[in-house]
Amino acid sequence: MASSRSDRIEKARKLLLPGIVKGAVGTWADLGCGDGIFTTALARLLGPDSEIYAVDTSQAALRSLVGNLGRDVPDAIIHTVQADFTRSLDLPPLDGVLMANSLHFVASKQNVLTGIIGGLKPGGHLVVVEYNTRQGNRWVPFPLDDGGFLALAQRLGLCRVRLLTKIPSTFLGEMYSAMGSAPKGHV
Repeated sequence: MASSRSDRIEKARKLLLPGIVKGAVGTWADLGCGDGIFTTALARLLGPDSEIYAVDTSQAALRSLVGNLGRDVPDAIIHTVQADFTRSLDLPPLDGVLMANSLHFVASKQNVLTGIIGGLKPGGHLVVVEYNTRQGNRWVPFPLDDGGFLALAQRLGLCRVRLLTKIPSTFLGEMYSAMGSAPKGHV
């Protein structure tokens, strides 16, 4: 039985909650946002004056996100951007970047993450949600398990790198969320 949109949003919130300061105001991007499940969860956690740039290559996914905004988060400031996040994006400096189930589509993670981290403000956060597996398939072609992400984030110079939480998943067994922060002296 498929879970409802509200169930999926609640699951997303549980993955994000340990790393997002509830009510914090900032400018974030959700890279590979799809139909906005995690964008919605993020908007519900952040303060009302926050802005979120929801980025996806699919115009249909972005239309779905916009169609649900009035019901899901009526007061949110969400900008949709049809773009490939693996290429240079024209976004303002960010307090945070969320990559939920999008990094497993990227073969060259180090190159892409280096560019993304470069768009963070000093102390800005990178939050990743992924399937906790090393075994790829056609839906998760380039998986990154929790240990792989933590090691990569440290190699890339992120600070306060940590696992946030793990939850069971009917697909590939388990999902995790993790985060790291750009150094304070980072420009």
